[in-house]
Amino acid sequence: MKSISNKLASLLLMAGAWAGTAAFTAAQAVNDLPGGPAVNQLNLHPAVTKIAAEQQWLHWFLLIICTVIFVAVFGVMFYSILKHRKSVGHKPADFHESVAVEIAWTVIPFIIVILMALPATKTVVAMKDTSNADLTIKATGYQWKWGYDYLKGEGEGIGFLSTLDSSHRAMSESGKPAPTDDYLLKVDNPLVVPVDKKIRIITTANDVIHAFMVPAFGIKQDAIPGFVRDTWFRAEQTGDFYGQCAELCGKEHAYMPIHVKVLSAEDYAKWVDGQKKAMAAKADDPAKVWALDDLAKRGEKVYAANCAACHQANGKGAGPIKALDGSAIVQDADKGKQIAMLLNGKGAMPAWKQLSDTEIAAVITYTKNSWSNKTGQLVQPADIKTARK
Repeated sequence: MKSISNKLASLLLMAGAWAGTAAFTAAQAVNDLPGGPAVNQLNLHPAVTKIAAEQQWLHWFLLIICTVIFVAVFGVMFYSILKHRKSVGHKPADFHESVAVEIAWTVIPFIIVILMALPATKTVVAMKDTSNADLTIKATGYQWKWGYDYLKGEGEGIGFLSTLDSSHRAMSESGKPAPTDDYLLKVDNPLVVPVDKKIRIITTANDVIHAFMVPAFGIKQDAIPGFVRDTWFRAEQTGDFYGQCAELCGKEHAYMPIHVKVLSAEDYAKWVDGQKKAMAAKADDPAKVWALDDLAKRGEKVYAANCAACHQANGKGAGPIKALDGSAIVQDADKGKQIAMLLNGKGAMPAWKQLSDTEIAAVITYTKNSWSNKTGQLVQPADIKTARK
């Protein structure tokens, strides 16, 4: 009786746990993200480019051919095994060769392979044709963010960094993510492109190998330090489309999303105009002489956006990442050592030449006067400009 009671109690506990899990899952439920992943997704992303549509057609075309071959081969094999068993009185046929059969099992597979290869080759060739682009953008992979530079076409000269939204990083690090549809896909600055225009993406990297992937566009291209690769897409509809770095690139690989916003031609022109006005307004005079407090406040923002991911908000670092709080280089009276470190990098520390002179001067000033570092030292943008030469 006691044994039965124990079993019933165990079953009730299991049922309660299952119900609790189901309730928690329902509370945490998210919806499909247009342009991004769907809940319980089993198929490829809906295609918004011709190339992506061709890839999906090829996927099903080849899968069907392979499935038919699999079923036919194993069907004949198992039929022969069961139907022609010795135990039911069948005797093996006695023959040595058949020219017709040998020709058939050579020619038929060859034809099947050719039928599979022709459309696949056509699509691969189209994927690699990056000529005659309407807009060329360089995508640079950093640990752990993307840098976008508009090199040619409408918007030429625009450049910015795209980083995971700080609220999503905080949710992840707390271990209590909120049920948001775009969890770990929201960025501060999305890549913006016009609809129905050929966009060439040139990929490279500043530190380790990354990969630029947007499934809805059917593109994935490695970004390799010291090498330049390229890919392209032509989005056929406006909207927001999401991807991720698809190459394991370090401890915060999951914090490297890609958000592409496709706008109409009119809206894109307005965006370009707004970006150029904003860039002009933010442009700093490299000859300006800053006060320590003002530059340190600017540096705090630069640090939060670019440095805190590795060195931590408290400057203590983590694992192989060295601490800035109490660092000998940071506290050294020779400002040139830290300037050289930021401009050229060293070991696991990447170079940060893409930051402006004012941004580098600001973040160095901030680190030299934060936490236990109370050096009172001030680095001016002019110092950075001189060091770049």
